Amino acid sequence: MQFKKAQYLISSPDYTKCPVPDRPEYAFIGRSNVGKSSLINMLCNNDKLAKTSNSPGKTQMINHFEITTTNKPGGAWAQWYLVDLPGYGFAKIAQRSRRRWEQMIENYLRKRENLVQVFVLIDSRHSPQKLDMDFISQLRNWDVPFTLVFTKADKETQAEVSKNVKGFFADMRSTWQFLPQHFVTSAVKKQGREKILALIREMNSNYLSEL
Repeated sequence: MQFKKAQYLISSPDYTKCPVPDRPEYAFIGRSNVGKSSLINMLCNNDKLAKTSNSPGKTQMINHFEITTTNKPGGAWAQWYLVDLPGYGFAKIAQRSRRRWEQMIENYLRKRENLVQVFVLIDSRHSPQKLDMDFISQLRNWDVPFTLVFTKADKETQAEVSKNVKGFFADMRSTWQFLPQHFVTSAVKKQGREKILALIREMNSNYLSEL
């Protein structure tokens, strides 16, 4: 996938304020400080696209990025949206603000009509976390399609990352009949970039063919 344009478009406080849903849309979400901005920048090959921060809870609105890509040199250009959503699990955020954010995210995920896929980011350095399990269970209840993206694979040994990923799916198997697709990534080494973009390319094609 070749990028022609990847630029910030708008931040919206509610799904009704989002851009016109006239193209396929892919949302990225995870716990605060999971490496979401770094992953988005790595995918788009632009280190300054999404703002990175060491302070959890910096992303507070629905952030749209306008993307234009082609599948091959000289091929047709495809336009799509990449969305950076606020993290879930705001330990240091006031309860009132937390509930407002949660409602904003829920409304977006359940009502945004052109949302094709949600990429849920999981920190590969840790064993399965209840917060992540609860969130993907909620996605299942809402019938929202999602893919798991295990981040920061360069921060641990390959064996430890593999153990944590297997542990995550072992926990899921107790209550899930089918397991979701997943990718293991590193923003530093650009691991997983081509695989994620290949999936988006395929979904773009399917979206357009269904119009």
